[in-house]
Amino acid sequence: MPRPYRYLDLITVAFITVLLCANVIGAGKVADIGGVPLTVAVLIFPASYLFGDILTEVYGYAHARRVMWMGFGAMLIALLVSTVTVCTPPADGWTNQAAYETVFGQVPRIALASVVAFWCGGFVNAYVLAKMKVMTEGRALYLRTIASTIAGEAIDTVLFFLVAFLGVWNTDLLWQVMASEYVVKVGWEVAATPLTYVVVRRLKRAEHEDHFDRDTEFTPFRLRT
Repeated sequence: MPRPYRYLDLITVAFITVLLCANVIGAGKVADIGGVPLTVAVLIFPASYLFGDILTEVYGYAHARRVMWMGFGAMLIALLVSTVTVCTPPADGWTNQAAYETVFGQVPRIALASVVAFWCGGFVNAYVLAKMKVMTEGRALYLRTIASTIAGEAIDTVLFFLVAFLGVWNTDLLWQVMASEYVVKVGWEVAATPLTYVVVRRLKRAEHEDHFDRDTEFTPFRLRT
């Protein structure tokens, strides 16, 4: 029987919520944040990597993989709903169709970009962290979380912006925002390191779990834990 955990469901819900909010609500708007053009998603999306690190560090790669597939499923549902919402003919007298098309018309491409980018970046992040945990025998958590984020976010950021906005945004703006967001995401992870230590330490104690992926099958094409 699978081992029951007290907080795994809570972390799963938090992960999926962050993923949906970042990509459905925040990814389509470019804001001026401290004089730097960034999508609003950059304020919340890095938390998905924080949750991914916590899942892999405490529960292991297999549980992180299962949660990521749940997030992908949620994004696919959001893609379907946004497409249907935009394509449904408006009723006579309802004048907000143009606004819906402006806001939600870009969601399908953003959702597709998010699924592709996070599928690749998220699994790279979890793989690097899991492998480094075995190599370091569980020491230097800060090194594992930062190194895995550097690798995962590089793949995630490049794929997301190319799939979502290439040909839609001005090319200079695209590369400027892409580079800025990558730096911010990695910096976000570094700044969150003390919080990661606190959460991981308490979860390991509460769950009586500190998983090492020594015999794990690392294929991403599997849902079982």
